[in-house]
Amino acid sequence: MVSLVCVALVFFSCCPLTTAGQFQIRLMGSSLAYQGRVEVFHSGVWGTVCDDYFDLDDATVVCHQLGYVSAVSYKFNAYFGAGTGQIWMDDVGCAGSESALQLCNFGGWGIHNCAHSEDVGVVCHNFTNATMDSVRLSGSTLPNQGRVEVYHDGVWGTVCDDGWDMDNSNVLCHQLGYSSAVSYKLGAYFGTGFGHIWMDNVNCAGSESELQMCSFNGWGVNDCSHSEDVGVVCHVGQVSTTTPTTLLKVRLSGSAWANQGRVEVYHSGEWGTVCDDSWDMQDASVVCHQLGFVGASSFTGNAYYGLGTGRIWMDDVDCTGNEMDLQNCHFPGWSVNDCTHSEDAGVDCHTSTSATSTLDVRLSGSFLPNQGRVEVYHGHVIMTAYLVLFIIVMVMLFGMCFTVVCGELSVTIVGTCWIRM
Repeated sequence: MVSLVCVALVFFSCCPLTTAGQFQIRLMGSSLAYQGRVEVFHSGVWGTVCDDYFDLDDATVVCHQLGYVSAVSYKFNAYFGAGTGQIWMDDVGCAGSESALQLCNFGGWGIHNCAHSEDVGVVCHNFTNATMDSVRLSGSTLPNQGRVEVYHDGVWGTVCDDGWDMDNSNVLCHQLGYSSAVSYKLGAYFGTGFGHIWMDNVNCAGSESELQMCSFNGWGVNDCSHSEDVGVVCHVGQVSTTTPTTLLKVRLSGSAWANQGRVEVYHSGEWGTVCDDSWDMQDASVVCHQLGFVGASSFTGNAYYGLGTGRIWMDDVDCTGNEMDLQNCHFPGWSVNDCTHSEDAGVDCHTSTSATSTLDVRLSGSFLPNQGRVEVYHGHVIMTAYLVLFIIVMVMLFGMCFTVVCGELSVTIVGTCWIRM
């Protein structure tokens, strides 16, 4: 009997079970234990994880593996500093239910197309008591927005959108560490959840520190389906209480008319577009006022004035209409968006301006504001230099008189036009 037991012990020690406990993972590059650069241990060496396709489901698996309840957010572009040595994992795709990051789909150990400038990081909830009620955002590639989910009785579940408002959204965003809410989304905007619908008819005053402190029907008491799962968009960064000292540069592109076009803004040395999500007349009016027009006549979406290129700087813009500058309006943060250029916003401003006696000058055709093609405005239309030069030459050589139609006016020779020099 003793010999049989020994044989059994030797057998099990040679063939260990593949369990999550044997997969080592750590967070580095931060003085706080619950956040940092993700590193995994493989083949006797620690290495980093590339941020390609990394999302909140992947971050949640990391945090669960480390003993935290959930993830608050994830960070791209070596936010917690560049690692060294191996980049062990790339294109990680977790469902969110895995017990270890190494059990998720990925390209293979050491197979990647990344540099350490793409090392991913996570921020976990800074408590590890899995019995505590917590909240998270799911169903989005951006950490500041998604389907609202709460953790109760050991299980994650969703929140019904019945009676949901901005006060509820602000409490939720504050609880996640954001400064405020930008907007909320009804009708499973971020996809349908599954399992429990934990909360319904939530009614916050706005001053609560946690969503679970607000009034609601009771845990699991609802008359909803997952098609009513609520979502929120939180504001990234702190809300400034002062007006920026430098006005945001704004221009309209993609149209022959100076008073209409695709909205583009200049930030961090680069021109970029504005996404049409939640774009409305108040937003358009701020743009038009900023450009010197008296107001907006309409707004457009779906890249009506053509697709822009490069950055999409702003999304979910929410102006009251009284702001002097588009950057003073509420939006999630610079370059925080879930858009493509097929959603570039545009405006159509009233053709009369608040300073019609001033000759306007602009530079076009360049990504930099201090260089480009010189254009002057004295009317409503952009004309090419070829047409203008042709008319001038004809007049000088033959004394011919030409009438050029510019906008709503017929004028002789050049007329009141944008003249490209």
